[in-house]
Amino acid sequence: MGERGGSGSGSGAGGGTRSDVYGELAAVGPYGVRPGHALITMVEPHPGQEYAYNRWYEDDHYYAGAMAMPWMYAGRRWVATRDLQLLRFPGKSAVARPVTAGCYLSTYWITEGRYADHMKWTVGINKRLNRDSRVHQARTHVFTAFQDHEATVYRDGAAGPRDFHALDHPYRGLVLEVVDAEGPGRRGELLEWLVARQLPGALAGSPAAMVVIFRPTPLPGDRMTYVKQVEGVDTRLTLLWFLECDPRDCWTERFAPPADALTGALTDPVAASGLGRVELVAPFIPTVPGTDRYVDQLR
Repeated sequence: MGERGGSGSGSGAGGGTRSDVYGELAAVGPYGVRPGHALITMVEPHPGQEYAYNRWYEDDHYYAGAMAMPWMYAGRRWVATRDLQLLRFPGKSAVARPVTAGCYLSTYWITEGRYADHMKWTVGINKRLNRDSRVHQARTHVFTAFQDHEATVYRDGAAGPRDFHALDHPYRGLVLEVVDAEGPGRRGELLEWLVARQLPGALAGSPAAMVVIFRPTPLPGDRMTYVKQVEGVDTRLTLLWFLECDPRDCWTERFAPPADALTGALTDPVAASGLGRVELVAPFIPTVPGTDRYVDQLR
């Protein structure tokens, strides 16, 4: 299981760390509560590995590979049962191939201004976890990226939970939306249109309390080989819709794309704006930590 750190001010027995280093690090640099950055990772366990993957992630990796790390201060896991997977669109997605791939989603907040510090730790700890055979290999990373926070749009203004509460508040569902701008120079326009025009109207009177918007950053060159490099770093935006209801209860009214009255073709308001296109809209519900609930509903 790897070495245990010693206690005290010097090196502990068995190769422990220098405890005084932690005091030095805590005394400098940003330490606010805002989610300046995020890790958003959508993963597909290989067929037959669903239970093994779920237990590994919940019993070990969620903590040792994420929450125990410096500056990663909130996290939550989500799951898409088969009926939720079948609600996804568009059918030909540039993110998930096939569009139903990626039945588990994990979301983590990282303290603003601490991305570089966190990345040094996460690369080091994941190399160690691999050496100690504590990484479940029978899985595929469908959409995994560290991301920088761009904006948060609230339904109720100053009332209610803030974005830094979002992963701890008992939201009943989450919708992951990925959009691409028409080109690198137009992502700012797309973001401005979403924040000022599209999202306020979509949130009004809806069961979605907020939408938190991020843009992906490239993964480091020494990332784990099983995680592919991030696509769309110059054009893409990732939207997380936090829902107060099960997404199935509001999907048709709030998220399913409307059909053109004449042709029956599904319409995309982002594409209609001329600024970009929707690459994926995918609903999830929260997992129940410490259980295998929903694992038998993935296929």
